[in-house]
Amino acid sequence: MQILLRQAKIIDSSSPYNGQTKDILITDGIISSIEDKIDQQDAQVVAGEDLLVSGGWVDPFSHFCDPGIEYKETLETGANAAAAGGYTRVFSMPNTDPVVDNKSQVSYVVQQSACLPVSIHPIGAITKKLEGKDLAEMYDMKNSGAVAFSDGLVPVQTAGLFLKALQYVKAFDGVLIQIPIDKSIGAGGLINEGIISTQLGLPGIPAISEETIIKRDIDLARYTGSKLHITGVSTKTSIDLIAQAKQEGLQISCSVTPYHLYFADEDLVSYDTNLKLNPPLRTVSDRAALREAVENGLVDCIATHHLPQNWDNKICEFEYAKSGMIGLQTAFAVVNTVLPNLSNEKIIKLFSGNARNIFDLPTTHVSVGSKAELTLFSRTAETLLNSGNNQSKSANSPFLDKPLTGKAIAIVHKGKLFTN
Repeated sequence: MQILLRQAKIIDSSSPYNGQTKDILITDGIISSIEDKIDQQDAQVVAGEDLLVSGGWVDPFSHFCDPGIEYKETLETGANAAAAGGYTRVFSMPNTDPVVDNKSQVSYVVQQSACLPVSIHPIGAITKKLEGKDLAEMYDMKNSGAVAFSDGLVPVQTAGLFLKALQYVKAFDGVLIQIPIDKSIGAGGLINEGIISTQLGLPGIPAISEETIIKRDIDLARYTGSKLHITGVSTKTSIDLIAQAKQEGLQISCSVTPYHLYFADEDLVSYDTNLKLNPPLRTVSDRAALREAVENGLVDCIATHHLPQNWDNKICEFEYAKSGMIGLQTAFAVVNTVLPNLSNEKIIKLFSGNARNIFDLPTTHVSVGSKAELTLFSRTAETLLNSGNNQSKSANSPFLDKPLTGKAIAIVHKGKLFTN
């Protein structure tokens, strides 16, 4: 099987063709030729204006709800949404039923995703059944294919237990992922605590609920010398704390969501339940700090926090709505829309290179003889997510029918071409 990428600009600092516009021929999953012009009559062709090609993108935090919550999403529909968003690899959260807290559940995800367009890497639970009481068998899960460890949507609250987890994974150079939420602070909160929450009459979640956990976890990571990835960072103070930890040389990395870069708590005046999130949307000044941190390279990755919710959990009073939004198909377009001056190289680090380094994934190269794991995208084409092209089982997105600049055109992975 042959695939021809016609006049694609190569964005890959490790490639001898970096920055050049070339025809790329892929034969049986391997890049067989890169030339100014290639004539191959029987190949599948991808072409378009402003066509860019890079190593395949990675999303380090998504919820695919499988097993047990398949009415919201399945591994198949999640993988289709990821492919449509330009991703070749996605990390799936362990918040399923049963929980991904043992090697058999890790093996289930790995095996079920083998024939899907996207490689799905399960995140193993830190604690058994996500109860925050006893450590799960992380070493066994690592050997079965777990890429990292997290309690996902219910982050570990007990300092002593999280310390033990950091010490445990250090033995095999593992990484813990933590959403910074102290559930004992602002436990009944619905949106960011501030002027907007007061105006809307909604209980608030103070910024300190996030910053307290980040301070604690950085201290624990300093003590153990272990690897920690903080995801869903949403405040300026949180960014400052992570910057200090990085300057100190700690093995701390972080990711932000596209929606924290696009929206602020002011956008909640319409009580849109699709904007009910955790961590919540913060202030305009917090959003500006996040954007600046992305631009200056402090933020390592863009994490979609793709969190499907069914109709009943979103079409209801704000108080009763569940948190989260789907985000795989719009992630790149959102980031490209709010930060149009980001260089192509920074875009690729955020969406691919840094995650591969942090989580020890296979490297990709746009060079002759390399395995073809590629994302094709345009920074000028339009993305318009709607009910017709939404690949997810759920539709909880504030970006539905909202034009965005930038589009994932196709991926090449597992020897096949998947186009939008």
